[in-house]
Amino acid sequence: MSSRTDAVIVLSTPMTEPQAHGACAALGERLWFPVESNGDFLGYLAYEGKNGAYWIAGRQGPSCKDFTADGVQGLKHCPNLMPALCTQSAPLSNITYADNATAWQTTVSTGQQTITGFRDKYSFRFEGVRYAAQPERFTYSSVYNGTGHSNALNFGSECVQGAAGQEDCLFLNIWTPYLPTNATASADTLKPVMFWIHGGAFTGGTGSDPTFDGGSLVSRGDVVVITINYRLGTLGFLALDDGVTNGNFGLADQITALEWVHQHIRDFGGDPSRVTIFGQSAGAASVRALLASPKAIGKYAAAIPQSNLAGSNYATTYSQYYTISQEVAVAASPILNATGCLNSISQVDCLRAVGAYVLSNLTDVARFLVVDGTYLVTDELEVTGKGPAAHAPVMMGFMRDDGAAFISYPEPNDTEISFLVDNGFNLSDISTLSVFPEPNGANKTLNIFNTSALIATDSEFRCLDEATAYSAVKHDVFSEVYFYEFNRSYQLSFYSPNPPVCQAPIEPGYPYGNPSAEYFKCHSGDLYYVFGTIVFNGQPLRDEDDIPMSQFIVDTWSAFARTHNPNPDPAYLEARGFTNTTAEVQRSGSKWMPVTSDSLTLRLLEYPSSQEAFGIYDGQDECRALGFGIDYYETQF
Repeated sequence: MSSRTDAVIVLSTPMTEPQAHGACAALGERLWFPVESNGDFLGYLAYEGKNGAYWIAGRQGPSCKDFTADGVQGLKHCPNLMPALCTQSAPLSNITYADNATAWQTTVSTGQQTITGFRDKYSFRFEGVRYAAQPERFTYSSVYNGTGHSNALNFGSECVQGAAGQEDCLFLNIWTPYLPTNATASADTLKPVMFWIHGGAFTGGTGSDPTFDGGSLVSRGDVVVITINYRLGTLGFLALDDGVTNGNFGLADQITALEWVHQHIRDFGGDPSRVTIFGQSAGAASVRALLASPKAIGKYAAAIPQSNLAGSNYATTYSQYYTISQEVAVAASPILNATGCLNSISQVDCLRAVGAYVLSNLTDVARFLVVDGTYLVTDELEVTGKGPAAHAPVMMGFMRDDGAAFISYPEPNDTEISFLVDNGFNLSDISTLSVFPEPNGANKTLNIFNTSALIATDSEFRCLDEATAYSAVKHDVFSEVYFYEFNRSYQLSFYSPNPPVCQAPIEPGYPYGNPSAEYFKCHSGDLYYVFGTIVFNGQPLRDEDDIPMSQFIVDTWSAFARTHNPNPDPAYLEARGFTNTTAEVQRSGSKWMPVTSDSLTLRLLEYPSSQEAFGIYDGQDECRALGFGIDYYETQF
């Protein structure tokens, strides 16, 4: 993520120079000396107001060498008490790194337990930290406060999905740039926390997916990153009409993990009062539900839902919640029938005896958020002030062609009408198709796909996400709303719907694709950029802007976590030496402005980015034709 290779470990506790030698040696390091670097990257210490003197290697008689954050060497009496700069020799981590990294292991005390993780070039890492003991199936989790010692050197099991995972899966992972020396670290030294909730249709995914490796985001953004597992599918979301099995177990797991964070993250350098929840797809639906949940409100300070589904077809249930009786009809009853538990004296006890993989692989699966009366008390996030909603800053948006992932690809004999019907669209719900003209290119199937992908994106993502922002601002539900449309993507290596339409086209001079050419910017195409993990995941760079674009996105997301404003502070960028983002901010020539009821504006995230109006295609005509106009939530009863 950066051309710089220099790194130091800052020991902030004042100590004598001999003590500094010993403290560095205890980490498997030595006192740093600027001959190994020009030291200009220490400017961030000065930016933070930590521009005093630090012990470095070297002595002259009875005096010892020191170095200031602005690059001045000096001499001090060796018994003086000062912080110190140690070398940082840990390399980049890989899948086998932790087991062989005893020299870089580090232990944190939190509550009544100690947890050993490790550091690599980018951050301190704690993988597979238990936040809840395995609960009895179809009951709610509670915060785990262990005793004794545990290792966090390897990721915990993913939750059951298909034929993989375990029911004992409630683990989280922590990446942090800072470890306090004691539990009384001052609030101004603690880092903002970014709490990631993975997607996967509520039936798959894991917080240990390398797409979400937090190292780059932590190192560049000076934030703490947490990723979590939560129960999935029927094991995570089944509700029965027995008055007890009320569903939302996976959502409750997310809240349990937030509670663990509030109790323990200070010991890992994180500020529990500055938690930003963020997630994509089903993770964005989770963020939206947490914004509405009385049990979650107050446990986070800001939110970033990325590509939240809302509207028609497949998207409906992600933002519109079933009643328990509706969920029983749609999912629970077929599951009970398939398992022979329908007529049992206790249906839930019967289901507890069924193998986890059997439940996970049934044709019918419970994957729906429901109005359970505790975790969710309204059938949607109320953005007009009629129900519970967190008064928090929100940054939200979608991929330009998000819906292209949720339709098939046309057959040669398809027409636009037949293709839409085959993909589940009710044409009676569309007042006119004339606002979605079919291109007249030579490739007929691509023409149909182009129009249908636009309809799918608008009806399942864009329109109701824009309507959410509009109503939330109009009624002062969220304290601030920043909206975006992602118009550059890097599709995940393991998820490329309708290939190759979501891939940048291969052209002369671009063996891995030309991202400046036209292609579909599909669902999940933002994730490598947000986490800065293109190279970490072994993907090739397609052009000279892939890394600068990712740097800009990492700097933007982390700026929102730090300040609740996605515009990076120029002084921060200068102190960190982030010249690519500084150049992008200057080149774009405008700031990312929040949505107001008088200014429906979004950030078009490409390279360079720009500020545009909602509905940059043809205003709001498309959304009105689909029945999802900008005032959609104003007209609901």
